[in-house]
Amino acid sequence: MRRRAVVGAGAVLALAAVAVASAEETAAADEGARTRPVPDFLGRGLWQVFIRLDRRTRLDVHDVSGRDRRVLWPPRWEVCTQYPAAGTDLDRRTTVMIGVVRKGETCPPRVRTARR
Repeated sequence: MRRRAVVGAGAVLALAAVAVASAEETAAADEGARTRPVPDFLGRGLWQVFIRLDRRTRLDVHDVSGRDRRVLWPPRWEVCTQYPAAGTDLDRRTTVMIGVVRKGETCPPRVRTARR
């Protein structure tokens, strides 16, 4: 009798977990379907990108100085380029690409004249 009660309680907990996971997936899908405009990050610190974008947004950050450095500490970097452009609708399938240089450095001319 005691074993049946334990198995029954386990089954109820498993069903509840499945229901909660299903509800979370549905909410995430509804939220991901909504679009929102991309903020203007040009000239701002890289840390602002991480603060203003949703945590689920795919992000590609790279050094555009030509030195191919790793971007390890976001507060030390400044945004030179961004794609998609500011104001473009951002959905969950879009990858935001950010080109950065170290703070105090200027954006290379080839980067400034390129598509932002």
